[in-house]
Amino acid sequence: MTERMKLLMTQEPADNMNEIKETLAKHGIAAAFCMKDGEEVISRVGNDQPDVVIMDLFMTHIDSIGVMRYIRRQKPEKLPMFVVYSSFDSPVLEREVMSAGATYFVLKPFHLDDLAENIVRLSKRQRQRTKGGIRQVGFDSNSLELKVTEILHQIGVPAHIKGYHYLRDSIILCIEKPEIINAVTKQLYPTVAKKYETTSSRVERAIRHAIEVAWDRGDVEVLNSYFGYTIQGSRGKPTNSEFIAMISDKLRLQMRNAG
Repeated sequence: MTERMKLLMTQEPADNMNEIKETLAKHGIAAAFCMKDGEEVISRVGNDQPDVVIMDLFMTHIDSIGVMRYIRRQKPEKLPMFVVYSSFDSPVLEREVMSAGATYFVLKPFHLDDLAENIVRLSKRQRQRTKGGIRQVGFDSNSLELKVTEILHQIGVPAHIKGYHYLRDSIILCIEKPEIINAVTKQLYPTVAKKYETTSSRVERAIRHAIEVAWDRGDVEVLNSYFGYTIQGSRGKPTNSEFIAMISDKLRLQMRNAG
C-alpha cells in the first residue's frame, strides 16, 4: 500500500476541517492542522516531520518567510516542501517567498482539489530530482533551483501560474543537458509534460503565457540585462526557446566561473 503524504496546514478552527481532510485524502494526503502561528509551525515541523507545509504568508510571531529561513538554517534531514498562500497579490512579496524556499505560491481563493493535484505533482517532481541528482560544478541541485527561482522572479514571472513551474524545469533541464534546447518540441516539452502529467502543447502555451505576463509586469532594466536586443521595438518578446536558452546559458556560465 502506498504511504500517504503527510501535510501540515495552518488553519483556524473551523467546521470545514473534516471536509478539507476528506478532500486531501482523496489525493493520498493525510492532513494535520495548526494555528496561524509561525512558532507553532516550526515546532510542529520538527515534531511531525511533514512532507508538505501549507501556510499563510502572514502569521503571528513569525511570518512564512521567517519560518522557511529558520527551518532551512537548521538543515534538517527531511526538509518539507513549502506552499505559501495569500490573498495579497504582490510581485515583491511573491519573489521574497519563493527566494526563501517556497515551491509554490498560491493566491486565495483557490480550489482545494486543484491545489492538492499540484502538490502531488510537484512532490513527485522533487522526488525525481532528488533521486536523479544534478551534478554541477559550483552549484548543488537545491541552490540551482533557488537561483532559477530568483531569476524568474527578477524577470517578473508570477509563481502562481502554470508556466512558471514549466519554465523553471525547462531551464534546469537545459543546464543538465544543453543539447535539449535544439529539440524543444520533440524532447524538452514532452519531458516537462510527463512530469506534470499534461501535454506538450499545454506546456508550450503556458510558457508563452508566462513570458507575456513577465513582459507586461517586469522591470525593463532587468529584462534588458538578460535579453538585450529581444525587447527592442520591432524585435518583440523572445520566443520560448530563446527565453529558456538565454537564462540557462547565463547560469551555466556562472557555474563554470564558480568552479
